[in-house]
Formats: sequence, C-alpha cells, structure tokens
Amino acid sequence: MSTFAHLILALFFIHVAVATSSTYGPQQRRTLATKNVLGSMSKLEVANKIISPDGYARSTVLVGGTFPGPLIRAQKGDEFRIDVINQLSDTLMNTTTSIHWHGIFQHRSNWADGVAFVTQCPIPPNGSFLHRFTVPDQAGTFWYHSHLSAQYCDGLRGPLVIYDPEDPLAHMYDVDDESTVIMLSDWYHKLSPQMYNPPFTPDSTLINGLGRYAGGPKSPLAIVNVEEGKRYRFRIIGASCDPWFNFTIDGHKMTIIEADGIEVEPVDVDSLAVFAGQRYSVVVSADQPVGNYWIRALSNFPNQTFDGGLSSAILRYDGASLEDPATEPGPYVLPFDEAALHPLIDPGAPGIPEVGKADVNINLKLAIDAAAGHYTINNAAFVDPPLAILLQILSGARHPSQLLPQGSIYELPYNKTIEVSIPATDLTPGGAVGGPHSLHLHGHVFDVIRVSGNKSYNFVNPVRRDTVTLGTQANADNVTLRFVTNNPGPWFFHCHINWHLHDGFAIVMAEALSAAATQESQVVPG
Repeated sequence: MSTFAHLILALFFIHVAVATSSTYGPQQRRTLATKNVLGSMSKLEVANKIISPDGYARSTVLVGGTFPGPLIRAQKGDEFRIDVINQLSDTLMNTTTSIHWHGIFQHRSNWADGVAFVTQCPIPPNGSFLHRFTVPDQAGTFWYHSHLSAQYCDGLRGPLVIYDPEDPLAHMYDVDDESTVIMLSDWYHKLSPQMYNPPFTPDSTLINGLGRYAGGPKSPLAIVNVEEGKRYRFRIIGASCDPWFNFTIDGHKMTIIEADGIEVEPVDVDSLAVFAGQRYSVVVSADQPVGNYWIRALSNFPNQTFDGGLSSAILRYDGASLEDPATEPGPYVLPFDEAALHPLIDPGAPGIPEVGKADVNINLKLAIDAAAGHYTINNAAFVDPPLAILLQILSGARHPSQLLPQGSIYELPYNKTIEVSIPATDLTPGGAVGGPHSLHLHGHVFDVIRVSGNKSYNFVNPVRRDTVTLGTQANADNVTLRFVTNNPGPWFFHCHINWHLHDGFAIVMAEALSAAATQESQVVPG
C-alpha cells in the first residue's frame, strides 16, 4: 500500500483510542470526579439527544449528552489524546461530524485541527477519530465545536481551558475553576438544516446552557455562585452561531486579563462585547452586599429584552435567598474598547511598522451573491472540496492552481510577515451584509494593527487574538491584521457566524506547502 493510502487510512478511518488519566497542577482545585469535567486524555461521544434548555424540547447533537459539552481541562504543556466517537443517528440533521479545538495552534499537528474538508474528512456514523496534539506554549480560555456545516448550532460546543501554574496574573484572583466558566450561546428551535437560508433568528440566549424564550415557560436559569470578599476569574466564551453579546453583571465591574488565550494588561470595564468565537477572562470581585444580581447577555438582534429573565443568569452570593434578582442594569461608565487591550508579554506587531510594508500584503474584498445564495471573498465562495485540502497537499499538490476549491486557497511563504486588510462592505451594493462579522484564523494568533471603530494603526502594542470583529462600513472600518507564517499547513480563515461559513464565507491560508507536506507526512499517525 502506498504512503498516501496509509495517510488516508490514518486520517479518515476508524481510530482506536483508550481513555487515560492526566496530571493537573495547583490551579485545578477540584478533581476529575467533578461532574461534566474531562481531562486532556478522554473520549468524546457525539450523539443525538432531546433536550429543552430554554423549555422547548428538540433533538440535538451533543457531546456527552449535555449542553454545553463537558469542560476539557488541561495544564500548559499537556499532551492531548481525545477520541471523538460518532454515534449520531438522527437523519434530520448531519450524521457525520468533526470537532475543532478553537484557538489551539496545532504546531506540527495540522492534521488534528478537526476541520471537515480542510484537514480531514468528516467522521462517519459509528466511526471515530483520535486527535493527538500538545500545547507546549499555550494557556488560557479556548473551546471546541463541530466544524462541519452548521452542526454546532445543533449543540456540539463546549469549553476547553488550559491552566498555567505560573500565571503572571494569578495574584489578581482567588477562584478559577469549572464554576467560573461562562458560555454564551444562541439557541434555535429549528434544526440547522432547516435554517441554511436567512433569516437566522435565534429563539433564545443561553448562559451556561440555560435560558428562556419569549412566550415560553419560566425555565431554570444558570446560577453562578460566589462568596463575599473573594475574587473570581470568569472565563467568558462567545459560543454563538450568529449574534454577539453585550455581557454585564449588575453592580459589578470587570477587569479584563485575557483575550483569546493571550493575557493582556488589566483593563477595567462594566460591559463587554463578545463576538462569535471570542473569549475573555475577567476578574470580578464579590464586593457587593450579599444578594442576587442579574448576569446579562444582550444580543445584537433587534427587539431584545431582559423581561421575565430572558438573556440572563444569576450571580448568587453565599447566604442569599433563592429567588430571582431585583437589580437594575447600569449605569455603565467604563465602556469596552478593543483598542485598549495590549498583550502583557512580548507586545508589538511583526514586520516593518508601516501599512502595506509586510512581506506579503493581502486585501480581502467581501461580498454576497444573493442570486447564488453565498458569500464571496475576492470573488470566490468556499465550497467543500471532494478531498480534504491537507490530503491534496500530501498527494503532491504544491500550488493553488492544483488545489480545490479554486480561488479560495492563498499560498503563503514560510517565515514571512503577512498583512491582511479586510474593509467592511455592508453598505456597498452586493457587499457582505449580515455583520458585524467575526473572523477566526486557525493555527495562529494575529496582531490587530487596526481594530474596528478606530481609524488609526498601532504597531507598538496592538491587541493579539485569533478572532476579530470586522465592524461596519458606517464607521469606515478596515480591520487589518499581521502574523508570521511559522506554522506550516492549510489553515482555515473564516467568518464565525456559522450560517455565513456554511454559505461560503471562508478561505484557506496554505502556509509553506512544501514544509507542510514534509512535516505532516512525518507526524500523521499510521
């Protein structure tokens, strides 16, 4: 059998995995016996289940039978061995699957990135896929989700946290465990295959998997318990399919210390804009009178309200009565400003500090082809190729003209500075409406030298992250990124509004193709 055939078998057929244990450092203050927490060496069983997180029962796609899925908890430097086992059977939804580890660089393990049709074929029913990778230089707040069609809108999403026993900001908080992870998500009563065409209107907002919908029952809300006098590191995950959320906690300010796995110089805010795919850590002091306080996550969709506990959860102090809060929102005097976020360690964008002076400069023109029903980037819509792009590279393809889908593959040279500018086009006829869009680059973080809402450029200490909002044309936004091609492989770059991704809003950064082929052929399990 040829080497290529072995690679296909290794990547796309059934892998056998064993569940093993892992070692945890001092920040994991609870054992793995804690409910709904897994280690870095685990099995994830993906199956259908009927649940009613907002009081409305529907069939879903879940990991471990819960929404959100189990917290995967690890420590910086850990090895991951996660076996994804497909037990899906509901043919009204996708029965194949894949799982992506959002924010993990996957150095020398591009094959394990979990992107259907880019790094692997979908996992068939009754099949499995063993992901093996390490995180030698990453810590922070991440998440995992399906990367097949719009499947994660049906429920396949969960948190992933990598703790750093030498966290330079550990002195700022007392509690950082599974009880301080907060996932924000939209929820739909229709199955995702029924929603491939607009409007993409959520039925409810869920916080840690619980919420209420307008006109529905008084379904239970998530409760975040705190003890007066302690400081909490809340890890906030924007796990939505579409909207962004304005996150607030009545009566409490928040100090941002992390954005997308990158620790930042502390910044105080009283509201936080969280777009699809983004994550933040904020420190909140339980310094108010013992009681119940509303946690609020208002989406950008029209006609949103908190009436009757919609878009809400409860911050409950030890000793408080078991009742809904009576607190009021605001006043808000410390607004969030993405430009105020600066990396705590090694700030500064790579390359010559002038616009357009990177080694490779790319401008992305975003549009929508309403007649065809898809988004385009530089006149091309991403369509799933017949063979995953990594496998095309391993088979000998070395030039974008040899790779499918044509027009969506951007070849990048090794160890060069790349600048990507992405002007908002939502007011232009034929422009990319439906924003503000949030774009995520796999395999990297990038320095955002021009953020949305800001016309100036910052090369000295720009925010560094992996998912960024593009803003709006009304603000003349032209979000601009810089990164270095130090991670060979095909990396997806796409809108994280999942409906838009399904409709072609994506490209692939094909980084150092020859090096990628050599590297991946040596590390893909056989």
